[in-house]
Amino acid sequence: MPRSVNSVASRARRKKVMKQAKGFFGRRKNVWTVAKNAVEKAMVYAYRDRKQKKRNFRALWIMRINAGARQYGMSYSQFMGKVKAANIELNRKVLADLAANHPETFEAIVNQVK
Repeated sequence: MPRSVNSVASRARRKKVMKQAKGFFGRRKNVWTVAKNAVEKAMVYAYRDRKQKKRNFRALWIMRINAGARQYGMSYSQFMGKVKAANIELNRKVLADLAANHPETFEAIVNQVK
């Protein structure tokens, strides 16, 4: 009995990968083996960077809070310690937004925790 290869499923699988490689440069977009490797690598980067994005934003928020707190003579660690001690339930994202876009509100928080 001859071997069954199910070329319909194989073609669909290749077509799916080639569609994901759309927009890549050079042979990465139209040569199967190169495109397959490029798409696999892209997926690895996408998975990794979804985690890294969270780290990067937290670091950005910390920088903004630090810059805002130093205008009033406090370091980031002193400010956050006093915020926690004063039971102010604002997270870093909100504090960073206040420091960058609403300095008068941020100043009120700084004066409350001093």
